[in-house]
Amino acid sequence: MARGTPKGFRLHIGLFGRRNVGKSSLLNAITRQQVSIVSECAGTTTDPVEKPMELLPLGPVLFIDTAGIDDVGALGELRTRKTRSVFDRADLGVIVTDGEWGEFEKGILEELTRRDIPAVAVFNKTDLVPPPAREVARLKEEKIHIVETVASQGRGILDFRQALLDMAPADFVDNPVILSDLVGPGEMAVLVVPIDKEAPKGRLILPQVQAIRDILDGNASCVVVGERELRAALERLKRPPKLVVTDSQAFLKVSADTPHEIPLTSFSILFSRFKGDLVLQTEGTLAIEDLRPGDNVLIAEACSHHPIADDIGRVKIPRWLTQYVGGKLNFTTTQGHDFPEDLSPYKIVIHCGACMWNRREMLSRLLLCRQAGVPVTNYGLVIAYSLGILDRALGPFPAALEVCQSFLKQKKAARV
Repeated sequence: MARGTPKGFRLHIGLFGRRNVGKSSLLNAITRQQVSIVSECAGTTTDPVEKPMELLPLGPVLFIDTAGIDDVGALGELRTRKTRSVFDRADLGVIVTDGEWGEFEKGILEELTRRDIPAVAVFNKTDLVPPPAREVARLKEEKIHIVETVASQGRGILDFRQALLDMAPADFVDNPVILSDLVGPGEMAVLVVPIDKEAPKGRLILPQVQAIRDILDGNASCVVVGERELRAALERLKRPPKLVVTDSQAFLKVSADTPHEIPLTSFSILFSRFKGDLVLQTEGTLAIEDLRPGDNVLIAEACSHHPIADDIGRVKIPRWLTQYVGGKLNFTTTQGHDFPEDLSPYKIVIHCGACMWNRREMLSRLLLCRQAGVPVTNYGLVIAYSLGILDRALGPFPAALEVCQSFLKQKKAARV
């Protein structure tokens, strides 16, 4: 992957620890750049600092330097909260200490362990304080990779780099594909890309670009058309494509123009599988049937963008759901990494495809919803359900389709 690899494809490495233990110095040393400000004053890093780089032979990574987790006071509590939110997206955790291994360090390790995130323990400033022998022995018993560094002098950085390579999650190398497995080598997909107000001028949006690249990586090919050109494109092909993928907003027209024997889905639904848990979000979609006028609905967007007049999350989905329910619903929208700590007021959470995120953060958010007992779904799934074509949109995904069809059968039986 090139230098411009999207953040969502990078291994996220979080640097955690007390204030002034050398997290920023460690980041500057491993990246060989002055990424974070270094000072003798505790609390210099106030917000998470991100730095992408190539960590060969592993590939593209994203380092996240966090504020000290022992910060105090009202402002310190806000900084600590932001630091803890990094746990949601860290694929690999680095615990940095200047020799002390106390309750803060143990708490960080417990949180990483609870989330099944591999950890590296870095004892920094070893020229001043040697690592405590008892704690080092205990960490080794727990199979925690230990590194000794003097980051300000560049000592131990090669060992730190090797530890990162050794502890990188195995499943990061074997990331799931977006759609190439549904197409197959030598086969073709048709991608329907509407050019509307939300399409950036001169460019395609990220999920579309990533889908094209994934198809090429899978030794397959694709045809990219607008929704008005789909019917003619299908007629020109010598044989049917293996898959038609559309922007969810054009679902109805694309469904009408695509012969039923050709599998059809949307970019958003593909990303539900790629970034999250399609079966779980399919189950969450079916909770729409329980919505009643006056219920609270949370719309969650992973990226921050200026909403347009006909915004999908703020206008179209609320309109379609209101029509489906037959009465006014109360919609709340969050953006970026902001997310309510208390989900109990909401009957359902509707999430975007999270194309800007890594999979770890999306799975963390799904887990929060599941723990709160609040159904969670996805833009494309909600649109397909409200338009009455969810079963067709899930055709390429047998496990999710089975969940949908079972529900629809029960619904039909209840009416009889």
